[in-house]
Amino acid sequence: MYQLIKPIFFQFDPEKVHYFVVKRLKWFHDHFPLGKTILRSSFDVNIKGLEREVFGIKFKNPVGLAAGFDKNGEYIEALSNLGFGFIEVGTVTPLPQPGNDKPRMFRLEEDSALINRMGFNNKGVDTLAERLRLLRSKDSDIVVGGNIGKNKNTPNEDAVSDYIKCFDRLFDVVDYFVVNVSSPNTPGLRELQEKGPLMNLLNTLQQRNKKNDISRPILLKIAPDLTNEQLDDIVEIVMQTGIAGVIATNTTIDKSGLKSPEKISTEAGGLSGKPLTVRSTEVIKYLSDKSNKAFPIIGVGGIHSPKDAQDKLDAGASLVQLYTGFIYEGPGIVKRICKELVKK
Repeated sequence: MYQLIKPIFFQFDPEKVHYFVVKRLKWFHDHFPLGKTILRSSFDVNIKGLEREVFGIKFKNPVGLAAGFDKNGEYIEALSNLGFGFIEVGTVTPLPQPGNDKPRMFRLEEDSALINRMGFNNKGVDTLAERLRLLRSKDSDIVVGGNIGKNKNTPNEDAVSDYIKCFDRLFDVVDYFVVNVSSPNTPGLRELQEKGPLMNLLNTLQQRNKKNDISRPILLKIAPDLTNEQLDDIVEIVMQTGIAGVIATNTTIDKSGLKSPEKISTEAGGLSGKPLTVRSTEVIKYLSDKSNKAFPIIGVGGIHSPKDAQDKLDAGASLVQLYTGFIYEGPGIVKRICKELVKK
């Protein structure tokens, strides 16, 4: 069914279509008689043998929705009924910000890819925290991760304070945190991936984490464009700071070898989708091998099929996440992946 509808969706601006679809999904879930039941019966994954515990959290299945799809936590309940084992919201910043100028998302259909330069557009951490607090008041068992960043106008020397504000505000309402220093769409952000600034940031958050009777797993989301030497630093940083793990990978700035027209493929922003499949898997395997599987990895980047997901798990990932593959392949991809994984 989705493959019949997709050509219609793809005639319109990607960002406008995104909000058109998720708003109607939420309405269908919340207000249509039996809407929730229909979604669950069609897409939810109720398959034994997929449950797993990673960094102290129990996941009903290993397939999650990556950050960026639901930045403000507005559609969590509806999306969770499409079969996802966990939902990651954000990237959120302390203050609301509009993000970069539109248009800022582009489809590369010949490559089954997207380019985005959204720029951490979000309604701010206070709005997200209140929305998640309402979700928790319903005794929801949905596993939710909070992806945190800094505001565009915050200089890098003050970035730690932005991450602390988001961390403190979301601590009681998320299950795990993701520190995003790898988006290519906030000027200077990737400089925080350098060893010194990154150690300082993660150590500060870990100290904050230990002040609470209950700590939260903190993961680091990294770029696929890091060299092996930089990946070696990542392994060392994770081990020294004691954070829970890594998400590999974010979008790439490498746009070589694309099939799509140059007018689209040279747009500024991060590239996601099939062109990232191989590289993200390579990064996962390198980190897993180099660390001797010392910490969990969430694999994301170019998962468009059950095989893509299995390849990332075989490379060393404990969990996987979808974004662009979800858009190109439709909501049925979650169940298809899970059905194949359980056979393994």
